[in-house]
Amino acid sequence: MAAVKSPLSDEALKVTGQALQGALVDLIDLSLVAKQAHWNLTGRNFKVVHEHLDEVVDLARTGQDDVAERAVAIGVNPDGRARTVADRTEIPQLEAGYLADDKVVAAITDVLAQIIARFRERIAATDEPDPVTQDLLIGIAAELEKQHWMFQAQT
Repeated sequence: MAAVKSPLSDEALKVTGQALQGALVDLIDLSLVAKQAHWNLTGRNFKVVHEHLDEVVDLARTGQDDVAERAVAIGVNPDGRARTVADRTEIPQLEAGYLADDKVVAAITDVLAQIIARFRERIAATDEPDPVTQDLLIGIAAELEKQHWMFQAQT
């Protein structure tokens, strides 16, 4: 079986691999939480929030693919299995059933803020070990921050 040889040192690979895996878990669960809210949303602002949630899902899915492919490119196997995501997520889960639009906006605003904080930690951690990964994380963080601003403006 062929393996991808990393261009990074062992220590740089460890730090970068952890940053990428954490980002992957955050992005996978963000896509799931946003889709759950999208399906169960109710309220006066249904259409706007419903469509906005799809933007978050698209961002998260694109980001998770980019993160996973970066991991493989440096010789780290990404783990996006359901059990791994469920065991490692730090995102608070939404209630079951119908969800009022104002509660969804507040919850997604909070979730995005938490993820952004972790992304900023990962950006700092990858500064020396792997600026290429850092650049990827910066780009995703910028998009997450844009979505955070747009949701926060609705609260």
